[in-house]
Amino acid sequence: MLSTSTDLDQPLAGVKVLELSQIMAGPTCGLMLADLGADVIKVERYPQGDDARRYRREGDSGLPPSFMILNRGKRSIALDVKHPDGRAALLRLVADIDILTENFRMGVMERLGLGYEALREINPALVYCSITGYGRTGPLASRGGFDLILQAFSGLISVTGEEGGEPVKPGVSIADVNAGILAAFGSLAAYIRRLRTGRGQRVDTSLLQASMQQMYWYAAAYFSRGIVPKPAGTAHPLIAPYQVYKCRDGGLALGGANETNWGRVAEVLGHPEWLEDPRFNTPDIRLANRRELETLINAELGRDTRAAWTERFEAAQVPCGPVQTVGEALDHEQTRAVRMVVDVQSPDGGTMRGLGLPVLFDGASTLADAPAPRVGENTAEVLREFGFADGEIESLLSSGAAHQSPQVAAAVVN
Repeated sequence: MLSTSTDLDQPLAGVKVLELSQIMAGPTCGLMLADLGADVIKVERYPQGDDARRYRREGDSGLPPSFMILNRGKRSIALDVKHPDGRAALLRLVADIDILTENFRMGVMERLGLGYEALREINPALVYCSITGYGRTGPLASRGGFDLILQAFSGLISVTGEEGGEPVKPGVSIADVNAGILAAFGSLAAYIRRLRTGRGQRVDTSLLQASMQQMYWYAAAYFSRGIVPKPAGTAHPLIAPYQVYKCRDGGLALGGANETNWGRVAEVLGHPEWLEDPRFNTPDIRLANRRELETLINAELGRDTRAAWTERFEAAQVPCGPVQTVGEALDHEQTRAVRMVVDVQSPDGGTMRGLGLPVLFDGASTLADAPAPRVGENTAEVLREFGFADGEIESLLSSGAAHQSPQVAAAVVN
């Protein structure tokens, strides 16, 4: 269920964002801002647009699902910023926007005449958000960044995988998605400052910072005692039992994270004597003997199903949950209840499912539910809104400095 609030009730109603970013990190930031009510205008090359427009699986038709899920609710304007007229047009837009996001390699925006120092001369109130691979300072600042590479560099991959096995990449794009969240967080913090001072600000984050932020407890172990963590499967580095165990028909995550819950786990499993067992009677000893405890717990859980054990543990108020497939998680009624799976418009005029904003306001979800745009679908529309006359728009289109999606080209001169 979507919010029934008006557009003006949305937290970022009236905020204008230029998204000069592509693939995942920057578009994640833009999607979150759009869901909060901002008008996110995606600036793209023509005809290829965002590289993610070509990320297809066999059988995909039309806009790829991976592109649509991150770019719904946005508008697309196609400008050739290397063309003098295209760059001039972009600068006119910059004069009247609030936030700009970009994720080019270091120096690219400056070479195009679109770096922060140049754009702040046009719009001193501009919040200019950059997402790079390794950050804008330091010996590796000039390197390009990719999710896999920065997960490896940051140590994330080194602590992921089964105990005793080879490190593996987590199954999700942690660096990209978290960088997008941090970019939105930083942009909004700078925008709040602007409301107080009238001054814009440069905001920087990177895939390296987004990856390293995940390492709080591992960093604490290293800083305090020089411990270099290794993969431990689903086990926790500080507490036990707190991992996935094996029932008769699949995995069950079980959280005996404190003494109260540990006692309840032992009771539900029928082994209250474990509480006094010298192998398990204190938190640090349980952690040291985690593998032995895992074997014993698996032996008991293997006698019944996930559903049966879930019922028993929940009755005893022990945190637990089945290891679901992606499909099971997306289809679960709880996922719908917290508005994480939502119905949005599809490009063909129907509806499709998407992921919602992971924040609710007064129990309701704000949502930019318009379909992801075609490349340049909104070029003429956006230019008009920013004060371009029809003759100027026609000149930009005829010179190749701007492009309009062929499907809506007729609207250019209407």
